[in-house]
Amino acid sequence: MAEPPQTDVSRPSALPTAKLLHRPALDQALVDQNSEEYLNAIEEEWNKRLDAEVEILVDGMVDIVSLASIGDKDKFRIAQEAFQAELRAESMVRAANSLLSITHSLKLLLLLSDEAQIARWRDEEIKDIQHEKSEAQQKVAVLLDEPFRSSPQPT
Repeated sequence: MAEPPQTDVSRPSALPTAKLLHRPALDQALVDQNSEEYLNAIEEEWNKRLDAEVEILVDGMVDIVSLASIGDKDKFRIAQEAFQAELRAESMVRAANSLLSITHSLKLLLLLSDEAQIARWRDEEIKDIQHEKSEAQQKVAVLLDEPFRSSPQPT
C-alpha cells in the first residue's frame, strides 16, 4: 500500500506514541539551579550577546577603514571595495539595531524587576566592598608600621 503524501498538516497521533511527562535534560538542569545561578546564567547570556554585537561593530569599522586606503586602483577594484564597504555598513546597521533592541529589553527588565531585591543586592555589595576596604587599610597600616618597629630605637 502506498504511503500518504507528506504535508505540513498536523495529524493527531495515538496516545501510546505521545511522550507524556518527558522533559528534556536541559529543562531539568534549569530546574535544578538555584535562583542566583539562574540569574548569573542569564546575565552571562546577555553579556555574550552584547559582546558579539559590539565585536561586529568594531570589526566592521576596522574593515571599512582598511578598505578606504588610497592608491592606484582600477575601476573593478574600486567597485569591489565599494560593495564590500556597503556590506560591512549593512552588517554594522544590523548590529546597531540589535544593540538598540537589547537596550530596550534591558530597560524593560529593569522597570519590571523586583526593586527590593536589587536594593538588597546593592547593599550587600556595598557591605562587601567596605569590608574589603577596611581589610586592605589594616594590611597597609601593618605594612607601614613594620619599618618603624624594625629600626633601632635610640636609648
